[in-house]
Formats: sequence, C-alpha cells, structure tokens
Amino acid sequence: MSIFVISSNEDPASTNIKNNLLKQSKWTTLDKQFYDNPVYFNENLANVFLATINDRHIRHENLDKEIKEKLKIQPDEIIVVSRHRSKTGEPTLTTHPLGNYGEAKFGGKPRTLVTAMPRLMTYLLRVLNKSAKEEKLYHDVCFEVTHHGPYLEVPAMFVEIGSTEDEWRNPLPGKIIAKSLIKALEAYTSDENLLSDNKIVIGIGGGHYAPRFTELALSRKAAFGHMIPSYQIEAGNIDEEMVLAAFKATSGADGAYIHRKSMKKSKVHWFENILEMNGIKIFRTKDFEPLQ
Repeated sequence: MSIFVISSNEDPASTNIKNNLLKQSKWTTLDKQFYDNPVYFNENLANVFLATINDRHIRHENLDKEIKEKLKIQPDEIIVVSRHRSKTGEPTLTTHPLGNYGEAKFGGKPRTLVTAMPRLMTYLLRVLNKSAKEEKLYHDVCFEVTHHGPYLEVPAMFVEIGSTEDEWRNPLPGKIIAKSLIKALEAYTSDENLLSDNKIVIGIGGGHYAPRFTELALSRKAAFGHMIPSYQIEAGNIDEEMVLAAFKATSGADGAYIHRKSMKKSKVHWFENILEMNGIKIFRTKDFEPLQ
C-alpha cells in the first residue's frame, strides 16, 4: 500500500507542515521529480511518500493518475496537508473527507464524493487533540464535514491549519500536525488494522465543524467518514442518492449516526426511512463504547 502525502508550494501552511515532516522523520530523496519538486520516501514508514505540487490542492484534479503516470508509482491513498481559511479566523487544526454534495464551486465534481478514510482520519483527530493539549496549543481540534475537491479515484483526506496567514506560518501547529501524522502513519499498516473495535459511520446533520461528530470521535469508539451538514440538507442537495453515495464512499461503513438535535423531527424521520429502506443501521450514542 503506497500512501502519498501531498504538499503545495502555493500554500504556506502546507509548506510549514511539509518542512516539519522532513525534520521529524527520516526521508530519502528519490531520483524522480514531480512538477520539478523533490519526491521523498520515508525510511521508517512503510511505503509513505511526500510529493509537492505548485498550484492549489483543491483544484488539482486527478492527482492520483498524474502520480502514477509521472512517477510510475500507484498511490493507494492520498493525504493532503493544507491551510484552512474561515471568515472568523479562529485558530484550528482540522481533518476532513473530500467531495461535493451539490455544485463544485471549489474543485472536484458536482454531487461526487471521494472515498473517505474514516479509520485514519479519526485516529489522526485523536492524536492531534492529545498533542495539542500536551503542547498547550490554543487551536480548536475538530473534523470538518465533507467539502471541496480535488476529484480523486483513490481514498483521500485533508489535514489543515486554520485560519489566518499568521497561523499558517506558525511553526508550532505545523510541528504538531507533522508529529501527529507521523504517529498515525506508524500505526496504520492497513485500513483494517486501525481502530478495528470502532464502529464506522457516516454523520448526518450539524454544523460545518461537526461538533457532535468530533465530540463522539474523541470520547467514544466511533470513527466518522463522510459527514453531511445541515446547510447542505437545507439547500436541498441531499436526496436518497447522496445519502447512499456517502455511505458507499466511506470505507468499511457499519451504518449512520444522525445528529437529531440539529434538525426537525420530520427531517430526522425522512433520513431514518431512507436508511432503513436501504438496510443501513442507525447508531445511537449508547451504541458506541467509551474510549479508555
């Protein structure tokens, strides 16, 4: 299994994380380049590569195919290190799946989801949270719901520093993400061996920063893949097809969790009917064992 970590020269947070990754682990430079940038192979982690592009991650479609064509290496999974921008400018460390429930304003394809990595994404969230507390970092650690591109045909996830230029260039959050990502990859030899006792679910409802799903992932044995926020539901983008797409594009999904307090009862019942008709188990909080 080959995992590619992708950085971008256009993105200061991405470069920050990449530089910290290179400092914190042992890498060998390959005799190949990608977009005239060095490509690295990690000597301590099985089949982990680090490559750099020159443009914006979210609009660099079919990156997996380019890697195979240019480097003659088949990427099985892709992890994008990136900045996060928000109107509030709140300091954050986030991770999220890729895809669009509606139109593709920020890369990817309309109504198309990239396969999520729920086990690694959830494990990384937990490691990030622990590391941030140990370092007394002031950033919020959370999921973001599924949003933006690029379109890829292999499982993928983003991990980001938010949300201002100062934070993107701050060495400490870059160090913590790099340290946490290395630790997560050390534990991740295959998708099946990590968090094997966790229930894998899609999340339905709530806000963009998925507070309820983040809370569950940090306190109980629940691993989240694709997450459907209330604003996409209210925009009319979520029909039966998209609910099933979220489930199918979440590797190893056991069922779904509905954030009931975030929507009207009529909408909760609508989702319950869709899930039940398609044989998808609906989990409640009590169904997830507490984390030790």
